[in-house]
Amino acid sequence: MSSDHERPDSRHRRPSGVTRATVEALGALSKALETTERARGALYSFHQLTGTADLVLDDAVRLLREAGHGREADRVEREVLGRNVIPDHWTFQIIEAYNATYYRPFQQLEEEIRGELADGRDHLYEAEMKEERRTKHHPDHTAC
Repeated sequence: MSSDHERPDSRHRRPSGVTRATVEALGALSKALETTERARGALYSFHQLTGTADLVLDDAVRLLREAGHGREADRVEREVLGRNVIPDHWTFQIIEAYNATYYRPFQQLEEEIRGELADGRDHLYEAEMKEERRTKHHPDHTAC
Protein backbone atom coordinates (compact mmCIF):
# COMPACT_ATOMS: atom_id res chain seq x y z
CA MET A 1 0.00 0.00 0.00
CA SER A 2 1.20 3.50 -0.74
CA SER A 3 2.48 5.61 2.12
CA ASP A 4 0.79 8.55 0.42
CA HIS A 5 -2.89 8.09 1.27
CA GLU A 6 -3.89 10.66 -1.35
CA ARG A 7 -2.67 8.69 -4.36
CA PRO A 8 -3.67 5.13 -5.28
CA ASP A 9 -1.04 2.44 -4.92
CA SER A 10 0.56 1.45 -8.24
CA ARG A 11 -1.12 -1.98 -8.02
CA HIS A 12 -4.45 -0.18 -8.30
CA ARG A 13 -3.60 2.28 -11.06
CA ARG A 14 -4.38 1.61 -14.68
CA PRO A 15 -1.25 0.65 -16.61
CA SER A 16 -0.20 2.94 -19.43
CA GLY A 17 -2.20 2.36 -22.60
CA VAL A 18 -5.10 0.57 -20.89
CA THR A 19 -8.38 2.24 -21.80
CA ARG A 20 -11.45 2.87 -19.67
CA ALA A 21 -13.34 0.42 -21.91
CA THR A 22 -10.77 -2.29 -21.11
CA VAL A 23 -11.04 -1.56 -17.39
CA GLU A 24 -14.84 -1.83 -17.63
CA ALA A 25 -14.58 -5.12 -19.56
CA LEU A 26 -12.14 -6.54 -17.00
CA GLY A 27 -14.47 -5.35 -14.24
CA ALA A 28 -17.36 -7.26 -15.82
CA LEU A 29 -15.19 -10.36 -16.20
CA SER A 30 -14.11 -10.07 -12.58
CA LYS A 31 -17.71 -9.62 -11.42
CA ALA A 32 -18.72 -12.75 -13.33
CA LEU A 33 -15.90 -14.69 -11.65
CA GLU A 34 -16.90 -13.31 -8.23
CA THR A 35 -20.46 -14.47 -8.89
CA THR A 36 -19.07 -17.88 -9.80
CA GLU A 37 -17.21 -17.87 -6.47
CA ARG A 38 -20.55 -17.31 -4.75
CA ALA A 39 -22.15 -20.12 -6.75
CA ARG A 40 -19.27 -22.37 -5.76
CA GLY A 41 -19.83 -21.41 -2.13
CA ALA A 42 -23.48 -22.35 -2.52
CA LEU A 43 -22.37 -25.75 -3.82
CA TYR A 44 -20.22 -26.22 -0.71
CA SER A 45 -23.20 -25.22 1.44
CA PHE A 46 -25.33 -27.76 -0.45
CA HIS A 47 -22.60 -30.36 0.08
CA GLN A 48 -22.30 -29.72 3.82
CA LEU A 49 -26.05 -29.44 4.43
CA THR A 50 -26.76 -32.63 2.51
CA GLY A 51 -23.94 -34.43 4.31
CA THR A 52 -25.18 -33.22 7.69
CA ALA A 53 -28.70 -34.37 6.87
CA ASP A 54 -27.37 -37.79 5.88
CA LEU A 55 -25.47 -38.08 9.17
CA VAL A 56 -28.55 -37.02 11.17
CA LEU A 57 -30.39 -39.87 9.48
CA ASP A 58 -28.26 -42.18 11.63
CA ASP A 59 -30.02 -40.70 14.66
CA ALA A 60 -33.41 -41.00 12.99
CA VAL A 61 -32.82 -44.67 12.18
CA ARG A 62 -31.60 -45.38 15.71
CA LEU A 63 -34.54 -43.53 17.28
CA LEU A 64 -37.06 -45.27 15.03
CA ARG A 65 -35.63 -48.64 16.08
CA GLU A 66 -35.66 -47.68 19.76
CA ALA A 67 -39.30 -46.62 19.39
CA GLY A 68 -40.16 -50.03 17.97
CA HIS A 69 -40.40 -49.01 14.32
CA GLY A 70 -37.79 -51.31 12.79
CA ARG A 71 -39.54 -51.59 9.44
CA GLU A 72 -39.58 -47.81 9.02
CA ALA A 73 -35.96 -47.57 10.17
CA ASP A 74 -35.05 -50.17 7.55
CA ARG A 75 -36.85 -48.14 4.87
CA VAL A 76 -35.00 -44.95 5.77
CA GLU A 77 -31.71 -46.82 5.84
CA ARG A 78 -32.37 -48.55 2.53
CA GLU A 79 -34.06 -45.72 0.61
CA VAL A 80 -32.35 -42.51 1.75
CA LEU A 81 -29.24 -43.06 3.90
CA GLY A 82 -26.17 -42.71 1.66
CA ARG A 83 -28.26 -42.18 -1.46
CA ASN A 84 -26.87 -40.45 -4.54
CA VAL A 85 -28.19 -36.88 -4.81
CA ILE A 86 -28.24 -37.10 -8.61
CA PRO A 87 -27.64 -40.27 -10.63
CA ASP A 88 -24.23 -41.75 -9.82
CA HIS A 89 -23.09 -38.76 -7.72
CA TRP A 90 -22.72 -37.70 -4.15
CA THR A 91 -22.33 -33.97 -3.51
CA PHE A 92 -18.53 -34.08 -3.35
CA GLN A 93 -18.50 -35.47 -6.90
CA ILE A 94 -20.68 -32.60 -8.10
CA ILE A 95 -18.20 -30.13 -6.57
CA GLU A 96 -15.24 -31.95 -8.12
CA ALA A 97 -16.87 -31.88 -11.55
CA TYR A 98 -17.85 -28.20 -11.19
CA ASN A 99 -14.33 -27.25 -10.13
CA ALA A 100 -12.66 -29.18 -12.95
CA THR A 101 -15.15 -28.39 -15.71
CA TYR A 102 -16.13 -24.79 -14.99
CA TYR A 103 -14.58 -23.03 -12.00
CA ARG A 104 -10.85 -23.63 -12.51
CA PRO A 105 -10.91 -22.99 -16.29
CA PHE A 106 -12.86 -19.75 -15.69
CA GLN A 107 -10.50 -18.67 -12.90
CA GLN A 108 -7.45 -19.38 -15.07
CA LEU A 109 -8.91 -17.58 -18.09
CA GLU A 110 -9.76 -14.48 -16.04
CA GLU A 111 -6.22 -14.39 -14.64
CA GLU A 112 -4.66 -14.84 -18.09
CA ILE A 113 -6.79 -12.10 -19.67
CA ARG A 114 -6.09 -9.74 -16.78
CA GLY A 115 -2.39 -10.51 -17.21
CA GLU A 116 -2.51 -9.81 -20.95
CA LEU A 117 -4.59 -6.64 -20.79
CA ALA A 118 -3.70 -5.02 -17.45
CA ASP A 119 -0.32 -6.38 -16.35
CA GLY A 120 -2.16 -8.75 -14.00
CA ARG A 121 -3.58 -5.92 -11.93
CA ASP A 122 -6.72 -6.85 -10.07
CA HIS A 123 -9.77 -4.75 -9.18
CA LEU A 124 -8.86 -1.78 -11.38
CA TYR A 125 -12.53 -1.02 -11.98
CA GLU A 126 -13.26 -0.89 -8.25
CA ALA A 127 -10.08 1.05 -7.49
CA GLU A 128 -11.05 3.70 -10.04
CA MET A 129 -14.56 3.81 -8.62
CA LYS A 130 -13.11 4.33 -5.14
CA GLU A 131 -10.90 7.13 -6.42
CA GLU A 132 -13.88 8.83 -8.12
CA ARG A 133 -16.14 8.54 -5.06
CA ARG A 134 -13.83 9.31 -2.16
CA THR A 135 -13.49 12.70 -0.52
CA LYS A 136 -9.94 13.94 -1.00
CA HIS A 137 -7.99 14.76 2.18
CA HIS A 138 -10.59 13.09 4.43
CA PRO A 139 -8.91 10.67 6.89
CA ASP A 140 -11.49 7.93 6.21
CA HIS A 141 -11.36 8.31 2.43
CA THR A 142 -7.80 7.26 1.71
CA ALA A 143 -6.66 6.12 -1.71
CA CYS A 144 -6.12 2.44 -2.52
